[in-house]
Amino acid sequence: MEDSFLFQAIIYLAAAIICVPIAKKLGMGSVLGYLLAGIIIGPYALEFIGEEGEDIMHFAEFGVVMMLFLIGLELEPAKLWQMRAMITRIGLSQVLLTTGAFFGIMVGFGFSWQVSLAVSMSLSLSSTAIVLQSLKEKNQLDSAAGKNSFAVLLMQDIAVIPMLAIIPLLVVAGESLSGEHHGSPIEQFAGWIQTLFVIGAVGLVVLLGRYAFVPLLRIIAKTRLRELFVACALLIVVGIAFLMELVGLSPALGTFLAGVVLANSEFKHELESDLDPFKGLLLGLFFIAVGASINFGLIGENAGRVISITLGILLLKTLILLGIGKYAKLSLDQNLIFSIGLSQVGEFSFVTYSFASQLQILDKPTTEMLMAITAISMTITPLLILLNEKLILPRVGTLEKTEKEADEVNEKNGVIIAGFSHFGSTIGRFLRANGIQATILDSDSDRVDLLRKMGFKVYYGDATRADLLESAGAHEAKILISAIDNPETNYLLVETVKKHFPNLELMVRAKNRGDAYELMEMEVPNIYREHLDSSVRLGKDVLVKLGFRAHTVHRLAQNFIKYDEAALKELVKVKHDQKEYISSVRRTIEMQEALLSSELNRQFTLNDQAWDSEVMKGK
Repeated sequence: MEDSFLFQAIIYLAAAIICVPIAKKLGMGSVLGYLLAGIIIGPYALEFIGEEGEDIMHFAEFGVVMMLFLIGLELEPAKLWQMRAMITRIGLSQVLLTTGAFFGIMVGFGFSWQVSLAVSMSLSLSSTAIVLQSLKEKNQLDSAAGKNSFAVLLMQDIAVIPMLAIIPLLVVAGESLSGEHHGSPIEQFAGWIQTLFVIGAVGLVVLLGRYAFVPLLRIIAKTRLRELFVACALLIVVGIAFLMELVGLSPALGTFLAGVVLANSEFKHELESDLDPFKGLLLGLFFIAVGASINFGLIGENAGRVISITLGILLLKTLILLGIGKYAKLSLDQNLIFSIGLSQVGEFSFVTYSFASQLQILDKPTTEMLMAITAISMTITPLLILLNEKLILPRVGTLEKTEKEADEVNEKNGVIIAGFSHFGSTIGRFLRANGIQATILDSDSDRVDLLRKMGFKVYYGDATRADLLESAGAHEAKILISAIDNPETNYLLVETVKKHFPNLELMVRAKNRGDAYELMEMEVPNIYREHLDSSVRLGKDVLVKLGFRAHTVHRLAQNFIKYDEAALKELVKVKHDQKEYISSVRRTIEMQEALLSSELNRQFTLNDQAWDSEVMKGK
């Protein structure tokens, strides 16, 4: 048995390492990669694993528990309160309307209300992994569709908790469809006593999170042993999961609550970084196990039924989301991105199916059918998003609209500024205060409208387009300042300018040292790291407050920047060789400190000589 378990683990891990990179390369996402890996090694393909793979499945389900704990850590009450309007207005309406629609349909087809409610709640969920990844890749997270999609996904993550709490109550209400018991230690008590146990357990988790876990983590943190801190974090998660199982609730419910309680603690980020690798690995194994458990024999026997149900679910969810998007006053193009993107059934539905199956609410054939439908809906979602982008959106005006609606630039100045957020607007205000007019371009229509109300003359359009730069007078201008926040867009702009407008002198914003290296390799002469000057200025103020002379501090700061810029030109040559890079960084830091120390000593010597001279004159 032990050898079998180890062999299964090797198969699972090898499949993930092979399939997930391929899936991500094809734009399918890691979740689909894990599902594909499970399908390939499962009993209906290569048959590397069979029923004995259930041992791994039980082990991997703990990844879901960790995921809920980490989601809880992300949901700071203050942030939730700030987003409350969008979450409740858009997110809650999606969950309730979708659940209600599927519940009514299933009851109409003769299913019991317990089965109908368990399944309809699961079908209301969408894939956080697929949707967020797609929006991020297409740079749409800040769009109207992206913001509303995020609100819906956030509400769904929150809604999973009451769903996992409701599903066991369906067993109590229906006494289990099979008449079996699921083995909760408190099921021998009366219903009202069980309810008190549940409420008491939830209250205990909240109290422990507030008054026990944080002091415990402080004690462990003082040992400065990271492995002990990781062990403590795992103990908290496992202990809460065990407590929830004792009262017959989902372990994920307790860990989620604990995460929310700890979201405002000083250990939030450390817990996230320590537990995230465990969560990622175990979740990956869970999705592989799900893929392996998809019954393709059942799908083959009921191909027409499975495909029609899948398409029906996608269509109904899309229609409901279109209605919500219209209520939220989304434009047609944004509404289509919003609705089609969220139309699939999400990965967390696998968890609710499994949970309902363990509690005998769903029988095995129904569970297998639902898992197959969910996996298929997730698999075809990237294709639906692509079809929407290539075939539908151009016909409703989105893709063409972006090209056509760029403003016509009717002025030509010696300076062009691309990107007018906080960084760019500061530059623009400084130049205007000194009598220099600049042609300002920005690709965020909302920001353009706001800036115009503030009195700035800003043109809407994509500065990486050669035709827009042409109309902005790039051939006659002397300088182009790229203050764009996105490094990839900056690189594209640099390439466009070098190709079409070699006369323009480029002055480019870099977010950090790594971004600066990329720009240096593109032979950009003028690079400005956005935090360098403000960091040095703060350091200058510290020295002045400690008693250093202002003139001396100013010279030291200038020299520090000069030495750092010189070092950057040397470090970029070895940035791909980590060992040599680290060695070079250490040498340059030592050299900078020695040069600055020498400069400081020289200033003190000069000051002492000046003081002695004054003393001699006094005599």
